Amino acid sequence: MIVLFILITFCTFVFMEGVTWFTHKFIMHGFLWVLHEDHHYPRKGQVFQKNDSFFFIFATPSILLFYFGINPSLNYTFFIGLGILFYGMAYFLVHDVFIHQRFSWLSNVQHPYFLGLRRAHGSHHTGGKCFGMLWVPRQFIREAKENTLLANEN
Repeated sequence: MIVLFILITFCTFVFMEGVTWFTHKFIMHGFLWVLHEDHHYPRKGQVFQKNDSFFFIFATPSILLFYFGINPSLNYTFFIGLGILFYGMAYFLVHDVFIHQRFSWLSNVQHPYFLGLRRAHGSHHTGGKCFGMLWVPRQFIREAKENTLLANEN
């Protein structure tokens, strides 16, 4: 049974990348642009953005799944909620901490995947591409590798 719960958690985490892409492209850049817009055009000294309200929007299903996953006894919905929570934690670390440097915890990471991830997200802000978070098109990883090689040669 534990293997099934781990599998449910993992599959939910992976599935959330698709949910993120869809939500980002069609909802955040659609009818909820009013909440997301300040993320694309931040103001100097702005600690919180209206965009941060999406934290509560995405946390709500996870919290509800935790509640229904232990009531009346532990069941699979708890582990779906856990997968959503883990994705939310990864999103926070990757997007807010690493990419946008809202905290300076991961400022010296030099791995090509992460540098490619930063480039992909940058392309989203400048050209509206790459609506997902953790899946990075190979072109951005390739460009990051090439730039790292060039920097090491100099």
